[in-house]
Amino acid sequence: MIRLNLIGIGTGNPDHLTRAAIKAMNKADLILLPRKGEAKSDLIDLRRAICAEVLTRPVKLVEFDMPGRADLPAYVDAVLDWHDAIAALWQEQITRHLPQGGTLALLVWGDPSLYDSSLRIAERLPGLEVRVIPGITSIQALTAAHGICLNDLAEPVLITTGRRLREKGWPECTDSLVIMLDGHCAFQTLPPEGIDIWWGAYLGMPQQALAHGPLAAVSAEIIDHRAALRREHGWIMDIYLLRRRD
Repeated sequence: MIRLNLIGIGTGNPDHLTRAAIKAMNKADLILLPRKGEAKSDLIDLRRAICAEVLTRPVKLVEFDMPGRADLPAYVDAVLDWHDAIAALWQEQITRHLPQGGTLALLVWGDPSLYDSSLRIAERLPGLEVRVIPGITSIQALTAAHGICLNDLAEPVLITTGRRLREKGWPECTDSLVIMLDGHCAFQTLPPEGIDIWWGAYLGMPQQALAHGPLAAVSAEIIDHRAALRREHGWIMDIYLLRRRD
């Protein structure tokens, strides 16, 4: 029997780990650490640092190279193929390092249930006993950093992606949007009048960057700052809340 613990680690700050996450890491027989190329070497370094700080017993750490996702017009098909390739790599590592069974742990940014595909990938592998250890999400880190409530009083919030915002525009069901996984600043596609933005990158980390204000006034600043940060660090994780003003 292979037990798989998907452990939410927040935005990379070890202080974001729950006690349950630390316990699960220390009970693992194997922790897999994905490498995503030299341009994103900080990401593997963050996972290494978390392990070095919270592990209190010897746990086998194995690094592996993540496959790239094909840049195909059919986005969903490309993602499904990518997930198949990742699942095959997981299985390869399990067969090599846990031939007699045991507990495997994977460290997931934020929370495994929110815009992360680890659970979907795990479904491809038969015989896994999967457990999720929740983590602090980037949404929580964003609202905490700005000191704001996520929603207006008695009002809903929609969580979506930059791709959906670009392709579908602002959904009519709500005046508040949380935008994740936006590599191209999709807020540029909106008429900016009457919209406020709360933006954050590297939330909870020493290099945390924040911006807030009317979209018309701060969008250019965010775009330029984001590009500079990505050049400096080789990667960026950011998120933002958009809200229409009455």
